[in-house]
Amino acid sequence: MVPTAVSGVLLLYNRPAFFRDAATITDHIDAFGRYSKFPVVKLNSGGGFPSDLASMPFSAIVLHYSLFASGPFPYLLDDQFLAWLRESDAYKVAFFQDEHEYCGRRFEFLNAYDVDCVYTCFSPEQFDATYGRYTKVERLVSYMPAYVSPDMVAEAERLHRPDAERAIDVGYRTRPTPPYFGRGGVEKMEIGERFAERADGAGLRLDISAREEDRLYGEHWYEFLANSRGQLGTESGASCVDLEDEVRGEYLELSEGGREVTLEELERGALGRWDGKVQLRSTSSRHFEAAAMRVCQIMYEGRYSGVLEADRHYLALRKDFSNFDSVLARFKDPEVRREITETAYAELIVSGRYSYERFIAEFDQVLREAGLEPPRETEGRSLAIRGRPLKGRALHYLRGSSTWLLRNHPRTWRVTMVLLTPLWLTLGLVRKLRGVEDE
Repeated sequence: MVPTAVSGVLLLYNRPAFFRDAATITDHIDAFGRYSKFPVVKLNSGGGFPSDLASMPFSAIVLHYSLFASGPFPYLLDDQFLAWLRESDAYKVAFFQDEHEYCGRRFEFLNAYDVDCVYTCFSPEQFDATYGRYTKVERLVSYMPAYVSPDMVAEAERLHRPDAERAIDVGYRTRPTPPYFGRGGVEKMEIGERFAERADGAGLRLDISAREEDRLYGEHWYEFLANSRGQLGTESGASCVDLEDEVRGEYLELSEGGREVTLEELERGALGRWDGKVQLRSTSSRHFEAAAMRVCQIMYEGRYSGVLEADRHYLALRKDFSNFDSVLARFKDPEVRREITETAYAELIVSGRYSYERFIAEFDQVLREAGLEPPRETEGRSLAIRGRPLKGRALHYLRGSSTWLLRNHPRTWRVTMVLLTPLWLTLGLVRKLRGVEDE
C-alpha cells in the first residue's frame, strides 16, 4: 500500500469540563499527543462541533472510549459530528472499554460509520466470536484498559514508604456488580468477603470494603496503596459478554418493582446460555498502580492479559481458597513480600514494557500499516481547530458535564439539581423582567 500524505490525527473524546477525571482516563487521552510521531489534535465533543472542522484534512480519526458511554445514554456525539463522521474518508479507529454489555448498539455504530479499526479489550482468540462475527471492521487490535504513565511512577516515588512503616497489612476496595456480569463479576466481592472471614484472628490489620461510601479516588487512593503491604485483586471485566443483548434485558424484566434478582435465577435463563461463552477479562490500572507502589498483590489465579505471572508478580490464590493457608504464610514473610514487589516493580514498571510511550509507538505502527505516514520533522506538527463561540462551548460543556454526573453519580446529580434550580428560576425571572423593561 502506498503511504498517503498526512495532515494529522484527530483525537475525538468527551470529558466533562467541571469535574476532575480519573487519572487513567486523562493519561490515556494525553498519551497520543505526548508520544505519537503523528501530529495529534485533541477535540472534546462536549464543546460542540467546531465551525472549521469539516475543512480540516485529517487522515485519521481516533474515537476515544470516553465517547461511548454505557447505559441508556446516547453516544456523546451530536448530529453534526455524526454527519461529518459518516462522510469522512479518513482512517477511523475506535477504542472501546466495558464491552460486555450494549453490544448491539456498538456493532451497529461500527457498521453504520465504516470504522476501519477497533481497539478492544478482548483477547485475539475472542475476535471471531465478537467483532468478527457481528461487524465488517477490517482490523482488530487487543489492548489493555490502562498502561504505566510517568505521573503514576512519579506519585509512587513521592509516596513510597518502607514496608515496615505501612499501617495496613491487606487492603481492598470494590463495589457490588450486577448479577448479569456473570460469575466473573461476583469474584470481585467474593474475594474480599472470604479473605476477611478466613483471615479473622490471623493477626493482620485489614482494611477491606465493598461499600460505595468507602470508595477512594485520586490522591486518597494512592495514599491508601502506599500505606498497604498487600492488596487483594481479581482480573478486570466480566465472564458474561451479552453479545445479543439478552441477559441484561431479562435482568431488567425480572427486577421490575425493585425485586432483587440473584445470579442463580439468571443462570436458569439467558445468563446460563452466555456466561463463560465469551469472557472479557484483563489486567487493569490497579495492578500497575500496586506494582508501582511496591504493594504485594494477593489475587485470584488468572491470565491478566499475559502480563502478570502467578507467584512471580503476585501471590496466586485459588478461587476455592484451598491454598489460603500457604498463601497467607508466604505473605506474612517479609522476604517473600520483598521478592514479589521488587520483581513486579522491575518488570512491570521500570522495564517500560507496559508504558504509554510503547503503547503509542505500536499505535503509530498500526497507522503505518494502514498506509499512513507521519510528516518529516521539517514539515512541522502545528495544527489548530477554531471552536464555536465561548457561550456555545459553555452550554455544550454544561450539558456534557450534567450527563456525565447523572450517569456516574446519580445521587450527586439530584442534589446538584435541587441546589441549582432556584438559581436558574431566579435568573430566568430577571431576564424576563429585563426584557419587559427593554420594551
